[in-house]
Amino acid sequence: MATSNMKASIPCVIHKVWKVVTDVENYAWRSDLSKTEVLSDKEFIEYTKEGYPTTFTITVTEPYKRWEFDMENSNMKGHWVGIFTSKGNETEIDFTECVTAKKIFMKPFVKSYLKKQQAKFVADLCKALL
Repeated sequence: MATSNMKASIPCVIHKVWKVVTDVENYAWRSDLSKTEVLSDKEFIEYTKEGYPTTFTITVTEPYKRWEFDMENSNMKGHWVGIFTSKGNETEIDFTECVTAKKIFMKPFVKSYLKKQQAKFVADLCKALL
């Protein structure tokens, strides 16, 4: 299992950060997605620009504090935890992803892939909020 953590301070109030991150239907700010599909209030699918699907099942929602979900596709399965902390007019985010590769040849690349994806997500998030 590979674990990756990304912490950042975003110059925006927590309510706006929370709304952008958790509103899975409004994905246009994400540079890595072509579409999303909401299956229920607890389950959704994200599609990469290449059309590759990943299914997400929300396991914890504590508004403006914590959001967690399980995720799975044909290459991996894992769990994501997002912690949101208000610091006045800024929001501290602390995102941790734990992933297990389903294909043995992918295991050496999982951690670097997660780091790259997390950095892209935070960069896109900051651009969307500023």
